[in-house]
Amino acid sequence: MASTACLRLPFLPARTRSVDTASPRHASLKCSASNARANDNSFSISPASVPRGAAADSVGSVDLNGLRRPPAPVPRSTVPSVRDPRWLPRPLTSADLMEAGGEGLKVAYQGCPGAYSEAAAKKAYPNCQTVPCEHFDTAFQAVQDRLCHRAVLPLENSLGGSIHRNYDLLLRHNLHIVGEVRLAVRHCLLANPGVKIENLTSAMSHPQALAQCEHTLTRLGIEHREAVDDTAGAAKFIAEQRLQNTGAIASSLAAELYGLDVLAENIQDDKDNVTRFMMLAPDPIIARTDKPFKTSIVFSLQEGPGELFKALAVFALREVNLTKIESRPHKNRPLRVANDHSSPLKHFDYLFYVDLEASMADPRTQNALRNLEEFATFLQVLGSYPTDMSEL
Repeated sequence: MASTACLRLPFLPARTRSVDTASPRHASLKCSASNARANDNSFSISPASVPRGAAADSVGSVDLNGLRRPPAPVPRSTVPSVRDPRWLPRPLTSADLMEAGGEGLKVAYQGCPGAYSEAAAKKAYPNCQTVPCEHFDTAFQAVQDRLCHRAVLPLENSLGGSIHRNYDLLLRHNLHIVGEVRLAVRHCLLANPGVKIENLTSAMSHPQALAQCEHTLTRLGIEHREAVDDTAGAAKFIAEQRLQNTGAIASSLAAELYGLDVLAENIQDDKDNVTRFMMLAPDPIIARTDKPFKTSIVFSLQEGPGELFKALAVFALREVNLTKIESRPHKNRPLRVANDHSSPLKHFDYLFYVDLEASMADPRTQNALRNLEEFATFLQVLGSYPTDMSEL
């Protein structure tokens, strides 16, 4: 069977979003939820957009001799404002994402055909064309450069925790989270035809998969571990090399694709093994309030006692539930200097990733973010999207 090559992109410098790091205005929090709500004013947060269509009107016309005439001057009064909604790109709605099950969409994922990420992409967009990518960076870049319409990439696992690489890439690329999909991960032990479990001395797979099956592999007497980029890639490798003493931890679909035998099923140490994937697009969707939504944000704070407490309180005072909070060292500012009487101390500077159980269309969310913006040194909305309510 001919194998599908993973998408490779030439090296391109990452495009980062500009961040206004001007001195923040510190504001005290209200002492009660009622006061917080009473003092909130409605506001909205939307991504910056560039008006389209103006370039086509400024090229000029061509006369009968083939010479290009200069464009006619446009009266100042007829030039639309950038704020004119007719000149802004229409954001995607959640209905756009689900139309015809994603038919005609090219969806990037990391790994080889048969990877769990491909299964997640198929669950998110059943009729899509999946595009394998060699690395997470490649999948991000493919969507940013419009080579693919969407990307479906893992964000966290119930056993292994967060995939920190993808959190970092969210800040490097101008993409938006437009949905989430949860996938039950059921690992299988695969080997070439004729190979038995007692013949295996080594197991090959993604580091997360190896960690999730650690106790089972030890119980089976498989002592050596070999880490590779993805689970399906491990299955493909042992099939191509016809290895007799090495098994792969991958899905049953990978066994079918690469002609391997399934020696054992559901070998993960914890049977409730779920991975949460994010659906990425170049443009955000329109948030709604008629169905459950999540909103993902990232922010940083100044050093000082009570700063994190104040940040979390802006949501608590408005009864906005947080489903996840995680800190990551700030790569652009890894160390912060703090003078402590005798000698300067250096501390890590952190970014805080938070998931809210609320929609950006909810005034409570908007008011909470406005309050947070008053004292946060950096704040960015990564996306507001429907909560995955499907069965595993």
